[in-house]
Amino acid sequence: MIHGIINVYKEKGFTSHDVVAKLRKITGQKKIGHTGTLDTNAEGVLPVCLGKGTKLCELLTGEDKTYEAVLLLGKTTDTQDITGEVLAEKDIAALTEEQVKDAVFSFIGEYGQIPPMYSALKVGGKKLYELARSGKTVERKARLVKIYDIKVLGIALPRVHMSVTCAKGTYIRTLCHDIGEKLNCGGCMEKLTRTRVGRFPIEEARTLSALSRIFEEHREEEVVVPVDAMFSDVPKVWVKEDWEVSARNGNPLPDAAVCQCRDEAKSGDDGKLWPKDGVRVRLYGQDGRFIALYRYREEAGEYHLEKMFFPEI
Repeated sequence: MIHGIINVYKEKGFTSHDVVAKLRKITGQKKIGHTGTLDTNAEGVLPVCLGKGTKLCELLTGEDKTYEAVLLLGKTTDTQDITGEVLAEKDIAALTEEQVKDAVFSFIGEYGQIPPMYSALKVGGKKLYELARSGKTVERKARLVKIYDIKVLGIALPRVHMSVTCAKGTYIRTLCHDIGEKLNCGGCMEKLTRTRVGRFPIEEARTLSALSRIFEEHREEEVVVPVDAMFSDVPKVWVKEDWEVSARNGNPLPDAAVCQCRDEAKSGDDGKLWPKDGVRVRLYGQDGRFIALYRYREEAGEYHLEKMFFPEI
């Protein structure tokens, strides 16, 4: 079984579930999960987790994201994007580029965003888009979202091409709608490309057809990011032989059971890690394989399990 993450380029016309289904056929394994939906008409980065990598789905869903979007001003739709039913159209002849930029940049920071009816959020146990398709509209509470940065890449009114970096839970089509509302002319999203999710950039994303060829040629190591590589900024340590079974069972480990040097762990020498309260480590076994994430608790003088990945010897 393959364990890790693949940076997939989701093309237009595919749902996130479609991508998972096709990857199951390409890889020949069932245990696969995506890291958050990307609209059918959107394209771009969709990290997909395989095997033990599925334990990272929640982590990746919470990563910051960057999008390139085209905002179409003067048109309001029920879905807040160009695919929806047009609700209103307004002339924007008097609108200036400076007014547009001022409105766009005013959304940098935190603001209360009302989730769109055409979304997968649930109200009363039902997804909003299911209610919307049946002609129902329900009240939604504004949620605080965070926009880290917006860059205007080009303006050719009525279109505004922009790059948006934001925290999880932000709807870019709603941002487009809200910018249009601020300009008193309405607006909707015409195009959306996700260019980054956390450490995964669009330049390294592969289409399903490309991945199919790679797996047919048994070159999957080129595209599968190992689970432990997701924690490359976390100190790497080894557990001593006498404590390995205990570690694989997720038990607490005294600081003397952990070494910064693999040779010391194998020989049993005292290669203690500089234990500090709250320090997080990547723990490896005698064979050099990743086991789990542990965190040191100074009060107890022990490392405690944070997340187990590979308990098997």
